[in-house]
Amino acid sequence: MKRFLIIAGLLTCLFINVQAQKTTIDKVVAVVGSNVILLSDLNQQYAIFLNQGNPPDTKVKCYFLQQMLIQKLLKQQAEIDSIMVDDSQVDDALDKRMRYQIQRMGGQERLEQFLQKSVLQYKDEMRPEVKEGLIADKMQQKITENTTVTPLEVKKYFESYKKDSLPDIGTEVEVGEIVLYPKLTKAEKQKYYDKIESYRLRIKSGEDFGFLAKSYSEDPGSASEGGDMGFIDRTTMVKEFTAWAFKLKAGEMSPVFETEYGYHILQVIERRGEQAHVRHILIRPQTTPASLDRVKLKADSIYKDITDKKLPFSSAASLYSDNKETQYNGGMMLFADNQTARTTFIPVEKLDPSVFVVIDTMKVGEVSKPIAFSSQQDGKEGYKLFFLKSKTPPHKGNLEQDYPKFKERAQQDKNSKVMSEWFEKRRETTYIRIDDEFSTCDEMKLWVNKDKKQ
Repeated sequence: MKRFLIIAGLLTCLFINVQAQKTTIDKVVAVVGSNVILLSDLNQQYAIFLNQGNPPDTKVKCYFLQQMLIQKLLKQQAEIDSIMVDDSQVDDALDKRMRYQIQRMGGQERLEQFLQKSVLQYKDEMRPEVKEGLIADKMQQKITENTTVTPLEVKKYFESYKKDSLPDIGTEVEVGEIVLYPKLTKAEKQKYYDKIESYRLRIKSGEDFGFLAKSYSEDPGSASEGGDMGFIDRTTMVKEFTAWAFKLKAGEMSPVFETEYGYHILQVIERRGEQAHVRHILIRPQTTPASLDRVKLKADSIYKDITDKKLPFSSAASLYSDNKETQYNGGMMLFADNQTARTTFIPVEKLDPSVFVVIDTMKVGEVSKPIAFSSQQDGKEGYKLFFLKSKTPPHKGNLEQDYPKFKERAQQDKNSKVMSEWFEKRRETTYIRIDDEFSTCDEMKLWVNKDKKQ
């Protein structure tokens, strides 16, 4: 564990706002410049730790306190450098974490029972902490943004490993995909248009937008909030949605419009410059047997063109695939093994089981026949074709095969050193006080300067 790197777990912990029982009067356990850390905040993190099923261990509080000190120091520098985050970014982070927690708890009602408060109350309470975390993360990115590694540095980093300590690399594959969703005819979509148009007319007649959104919207992320999506900017949503969000004035409602997700009606609640607070109702047209038959014929035709050598797989992906993330990448699936690295080499154990079942019996260079699928995320049906580009057997890490991996590790190592140097300088010039209760923690020794008055 890198001593000075902020880990994603900190933000996750900050998000799960369990109300710890306070058995002592609150006090300040640490001061970083003009920022304070309260005992209640620290106890809250420890309560979260216990709630996640971990055994009691008060020493872990020292680690939590160190992470909070790191965040406060980064926040302080961010204020000096005028580094901010938009409200829309905070809203997006809150929404993503909320969706994750709702899914993890098995529904919004169970989450609210666990929290003993509404989701909206919870989000309001968490906003300052999430915003501070995003600012600290942005500050860290600025500190390391010009840090790069050369091929020589990667080689030196690789050579720093002892031969018997080189990592074992498991079987990896490069897999391409072409995703095809059925396209409905205008006649097939008409009843869905009529349905959402009827809701729009009911709202115009005086019925409550939020009530209808809760009752009928098919957007799982916003329906329970009355369709409320918080503040968005011009880069947050698909273009058709954004166009209406920034065309309407506060209080106005759009006509029915279509995006790749279905039919929408949208209402602007508030405008703040280049941000709009919106709510919407979504109705998703459902596939029909006829539309599935049509897309199956298209998939069969694409498969034949590829296997007959009339069309390379990569070109077919660019021309026909409905997966925008891989469409212009030759159809190649990407794997992220940390927050920054993305690679086409995917460990087989990280593959979706439905993908592994298909490619496990394929030969390198082979393309699968069209396979029917149904998305677990949104239930959309369609067909996929898979291409097994390469398969690397298990081996000891080496530069020839694994240069991108060692480059990423070398980059992380260099970033860590840059952050360590940055923290060392800031600690020397920043007033830091640690309460006696925690000053003896091993994690605190580097934060307490014995030469300065604490």
